[in-house]
This record gives sequence, structure tokens and C-alpha cells, in this order.
Amino acid sequence: MESVPPIRFTLGRQSSMAPDRGSGSDSEDEEIDGLDAIDPRVRLMFFSSEGNLDGIKELLDSGTDVNFKDIDNRTALHVAACQGFCDVAELLLEGGAEVDPKDRWGSTPLADAIHYKNYDMIKLLEKHGAKPLMAPMHVKNAREVPEYEIAAEELDFTDSVDITKGTFTIASWRGTKVAVKKLGDELFTDKDKVRAFRDELELLQKIRHPNVVQFLGAVTQSSPMMIVTEYLPKGDLRPYLKRKGALKPFTAVKYAMDIARGMNYLHENKPEPIIHRDLEPSNILRADSGHLKVADFGISELVKVTEKVKKEKLMSYSDTTWRYVAPEVFRNEDYDTKVDVFSFALILQEMIEGCQPFFMMSEDEVPKAYVANQRPPFNAPSKCYAHGLKELIEECWHENPEERPTFRKIITRLESTYYSINRRRRWKVRPLRWFQKMEMMWKKEDSERSSRDRSSHI
Repeated sequence: MESVPPIRFTLGRQSSMAPDRGSGSDSEDEEIDGLDAIDPRVRLMFFSSEGNLDGIKELLDSGTDVNFKDIDNRTALHVAACQGFCDVAELLLEGGAEVDPKDRWGSTPLADAIHYKNYDMIKLLEKHGAKPLMAPMHVKNAREVPEYEIAAEELDFTDSVDITKGTFTIASWRGTKVAVKKLGDELFTDKDKVRAFRDELELLQKIRHPNVVQFLGAVTQSSPMMIVTEYLPKGDLRPYLKRKGALKPFTAVKYAMDIARGMNYLHENKPEPIIHRDLEPSNILRADSGHLKVADFGISELVKVTEKVKKEKLMSYSDTTWRYVAPEVFRNEDYDTKVDVFSFALILQEMIEGCQPFFMMSEDEVPKAYVANQRPPFNAPSKCYAHGLKELIEECWHENPEERPTFRKIITRLESTYYSINRRRRWKVRPLRWFQKMEMMWKKEDSERSSRDRSSHI
């Protein structure tokens, strides 16, 4: 029997775990030119790299081994996974391709799909039973498992729904409803993000404040990795403001104090402050107690800084709204905790005005207006901005970040405003209560007088 010489398929993207190789050479061009004369198994791999469905069907119908491996143990499914051709992968799998073959470096089609960030391919392979890879934070020694670790099988997603801009999902954990955020597949391919996420979890488990959503734990030893936090059924502030419109000054100030206290706790975290960077109504949740809690400062929003955050260290703002983002961020300048103060000013004004900042402008126009030092107008009656609220808002969204107050100072001023409004409310309520009390006494006396009159008549 004639021996078949070893074959190495070197076209297109190579194994995610293999040493770097070029994607083209003169010898490869010659192979393509004489395609009909090439081993049909190599042609299967070539067609898989090119997305040639008709060629693949013809080869499979003629009996070509769909699970053929080259000298590196690479299969046609490996090739399709690298290229991201889902239709090719589907055809190969229907033709009997093994879903989890390993090449000489231990890479599977799923591993290659993750490496090249072919997310649709990842979903397809998992649908066909590909075994998920160990999570990037997986440890071999049980003693190294983090204290905050939650077993994935403890989370029940039956009848779950998306909440908080779709980034969190409701689940049941040990009989309690929780909010779960599943982390993207990009963590598998970005070691810097994995390292940042590990540091972040160490920090999150230490955060304890009544105005910050409580971190309960995380799934890090299996895929997908997840963050688990307390679930607040009343939802976030965005739909509440949309439904209520302008809030009464007393309520707006009360809510503003909750937000400021939560943010002050994050900013005064030791040894490094925590910048939220995405402070806006949909990231502020309403507790059953009537108070607000700052939320969703996960892997895409939480940043630890020593002095200022350099723009090259920042993550994308593509998943958030620019209506609440400070101008220095839009200008790609260095920034610090004062970006959250800017966002806070817009939220406070929105609660009083009853409409989003620059609601008449498109999302793209708003940050340009901020850069041009334009700010949303004060249209509400002046009495709604009593006790220095307007001045506080103007200071918080000042063009120069250094002129913006800290949240500690903001809390002091809001408390003064709150007590002033509350004192005035009590004085308004007292005469009404006195009248109601006197009316009850009069009714009681009339009733007693009528009763005596009936008694004397008898």
C-alpha cells in the first residue's frame, strides 16, 4: 500500500496556540494553481479556508474524510473556526465532523474561534456540544478558589429576564433573586482584562455601603464567568423619571443625597479612589426602602486610579450614553474623579426639570455641546432651585474639573438644603394638622351635645 506523505495545511489563519507562521508562500500558490491534482483532503481544508460551500459539499459527497488531520492534527473545522465561516462549520458538523478535536498544541476549534474573536462561531460550536474552555481565572488547587466564588450550577436562570440596560439578568440563587452579569468571550483572549478583572473582584468584595449595590459573588472557575449582585425589583431610575417627570424639590434633593453618598464612598476608597465613569439614571437603582443605590460599575466601568487615568488605559464608552459624560472624556484628555461629579450635576438637574439633558439634541451632538461649554437650560420655576441648588449644579458641571466640588462637599450642601426644605414643609403642614385636630374636636362635641339632648328629651 502506497504511503501518504505527511501534509501540513498552512493557508489562512493558523492555530491559536501554534508558533506564528506566514499566511502565504510561492509553494502555496503552486498548490492552489494545481488544485485538482491536490489530495482531496487538503482541498477540503483549502475550501474551508475560502468558504467554498459547493466545493466542500462535492468532496463530502465523494467520501472525503471530514475528520482528516494534517501533520499538525488540524482539521477542516479548525480552519473554518479560525476564519469565522459559520456556514462552513455547520456543513462540516452536519457531515460528521468531530466538534472538539485537538491539534498538536492542544487547541480546539472553539479555542481558535475565541482567539480570533469569532463570537458567532463560538455560539455555533457550543450549540453543537463543544466543551467550554476553562475560565481564564481557573485554579487547579481548591485552596486557591476565591472566597467570593459561586458555583455556576447554583444559579437558576429559569424564566429569567434582562434588566438594567440588558447587561444584567435576573436569576435565583439559593432561593433568593439576584442580578447576574455574564462576561463576554473577549476575556479569554485579553490577558490584561483578565488581570484587571481579578483585581476588580478583590476590590468589589470589600465594598459595603447602603447606597451602593451589594456585590454577592462571582463565577470564575467555569465559563461563562459571571458577576452576581443583589437584585432590586423596583428597577433603575430611568423609567421612574420617565414616568414621574419632574420630581418635587424635596424628593430630588433626597435622591441626590443618596447618589452623592454612594459616590463619595467610592471616591474615598483606600488606597485608591474608584471612578464610576458611567453615572447616569439607568445605573442608579431604587431600593424597597425608598433610597437609591449606585450600580453597574463592573469590568467595563470600574477604574482604579492613583492620580489621573491616562486615556490609553481606558476602556470604550461605546456601551453607554454620551449625554452624561464629561467634556474632558470626549476630548480624550486625562481625567479624575470629577467626571462623576459632572454626571451627577446632569442627573440632579434632570430630576428637577423632568427631561434628559439636551433632550432635543441627538446623542452625537450632546458631547459637542459640552465641549463648547454649553449646558442644559434651567426651565423649571426658580422655587424648584431654591436654597442654592442651581448654583450647586453649575459648580458641579464647571468646565474646569478642578473647580468642581468633591462629593463630600456636595453632601454637606445638599443636607443643608434638605433640612431647609423639610423645615418649611413642616411649617406648612402644622396649620393644616391643627385645623384637622380642631375639626375632630368640634365634631366630637357636636356628637356629645346631640346625645345629651336626646337623653334629656327622653
